[in-house]
Amino acid sequence: MASTGALSGTGSGLSGLLRLHRTAREPTFAAFATTRPAGSVTDGGNLIWGRQLRPAILLERSAVPARIPAGRRDLLRPVSAAASSPADGSDSAGEAQVAPVSFAAKYPALVTGFFFFMWYFLNVIFNILNKKIYNYFPYPYFVSVVHLSVGVVYCLVSWSVGLPKRAPMDSNLLKLLIPVAVCHALGHVTSNVSFAAVAVSFAHTIKALEPFFNAAASQFILGQQIPFALWLSLAPVVFGVSMASLTELSFNWTGFISAMISNISFTYRSIYSKKAMTDMDSTNLYAYISIIALIVCIPPAIILEGPQLLQHGFKDAVVKVGWTKFISDLFWVGMFYHLYNQLATNTLERVAPLTHAVGNVLKRVFVIGFSIIAFGNKITMQTGIGTCIAIVGVAIYSYIKAKMEEEKRQMKTA
Repeated sequence: MASTGALSGTGSGLSGLLRLHRTAREPTFAAFATTRPAGSVTDGGNLIWGRQLRPAILLERSAVPARIPAGRRDLLRPVSAAASSPADGSDSAGEAQVAPVSFAAKYPALVTGFFFFMWYFLNVIFNILNKKIYNYFPYPYFVSVVHLSVGVVYCLVSWSVGLPKRAPMDSNLLKLLIPVAVCHALGHVTSNVSFAAVAVSFAHTIKALEPFFNAAASQFILGQQIPFALWLSLAPVVFGVSMASLTELSFNWTGFISAMISNISFTYRSIYSKKAMTDMDSTNLYAYISIIALIVCIPPAIILEGPQLLQHGFKDAVVKVGWTKFISDLFWVGMFYHLYNQLATNTLERVAPLTHAVGNVLKRVFVIGFSIIAFGNKITMQTGIGTCIAIVGVAIYSYIKAKMEEEKRQMKTA
């Protein structure tokens, strides 16, 4: 199991949520030292133990006994034999041996491309299936609990089989992770409230404002100086979202305000994540955050939606689609939610931040485009133009920010 990071409708907060470790992926070559036999063995070839003896080597070795006394000759024979005998179970000591090269090491671009494809695919499927569930079961608090529950079960099963081995948890680390998990839970729930209330395309357009909130928090809460160029790149994002909102056919204040709260929540999650940096691997870290977030999400789901669910919520859903489809939809939407977050994290581990930032913008474009096709949402010309402007603004912001981070890393390593 690999962890996740991009969350429902988010990607920029993922890099702050998890501390990722890059590992070298170059193929490993195990070279065995070769010992030349007595005499001058040049480009005639290596002596292959038990297989062949090249004529050039025989001719060169034939002159050795004439120059070396008998006593010395006997001493040299074991050395030559030892040099040509197999070492460590190898049948060729004179030749450098190459370890098998894995497919991932041989074709890294193909593997990275596969990760991007699966990340996009799972994200699009999650958003479409999630919205279809809300069309016949409009209970976002309960569905949010299902998302996290399926992921937690997945993590527990993975721990039970040792993939990966569960990392120990102590009270100090728990105190650091609780604020992160609470913000994660709040952002996840409010995102789902927005998805249930408005069109998926519009919800993702609003969530494109998340970089603006991140920049504001960094400037006014963390005290970090944000360059003017970065602020300037956010202007088209704000303008595009405002333009799209004015003529969005599915607009309502519940969906709009919920999406804005999710942006703020994920911003604070990023802030607390920086304070909770740990050496724990990303998979275990995300598992613990999911468990804590699930515990946080259960009480409001019971209080706000429990009575309605018991009275008619479950009954209405079963009447509309049947028990089998209802249960399978809830299971698969939770599984897709967890897996696409995993793939987002795996992709971030394989590429540079700039590549991941651009990929995250393209992912949002895919989600918006496919959701419009899947649900046949009608959008006005102004909404379409505003959405495009907002996405372009996010792309410019992501590019500038990633370049700045890359320059900082180069300065530290210089």
